[in-house]
Amino acid sequence: MEPVSAILVIVGLVVATTAAGVLWQARTGRARAARADLVVAAELGVDGGFGARGTLLQFSGEFCSTCGPTRRVLRELAEGIDGVVHVDVDVTARPDLAARFNILQTPTTFVLDADGVVRSRFGGAPRRSDVAAKLDELVS
Repeated sequence: MEPVSAILVIVGLVVATTAAGVLWQARTGRARAARADLVVAAELGVDGGFGARGTLLQFSGEFCSTCGPTRRVLRELAEGIDGVVHVDVDVTARPDLAARFNILQTPTTFVLDADGVVRSRFGGAPRRSDVAAKLDELVS
C-alpha cells in the first residue's frame, strides 16, 4: 500500500470513529420517544403495583458502574412526588425482559404513566433535570 493511501485510510478511520463517539455521547442519558408499550407490574414482580401517578422503571445490570448513582437519583425523584414510585429490575436475572424491551445498555430508564404505558426512555445514566422534566409533564 502506498504511504499516501495508508494515511488516508487512517484519517478515514479516525474521522469515522470520532463521529460514532460523538453520536453515542449525544444520545446517552437523553430522553427519547418510546413505543407506547404497556408494562404490567406483576410481570416485573412488583407486589404493590405501580405508582398512582407514574413510575420510574430502571433496568440495571450486575456489573453496571452507573446503575447505583442512577438508582439513587431516581429514588430521590420518586420520593419527592406523591404517587410516583421507583422500580429497579436486574436484567441479569431477567433476560426475558431485556429482550422484550430491547435493553441494549444499563441503566435504561422508562418513565411510565399511571396505567403502565411507557412515555419516555433514557438509555444510559439520565440527568436529574431531564427525568424531573418528564415527570412534571406526566403528573401535571
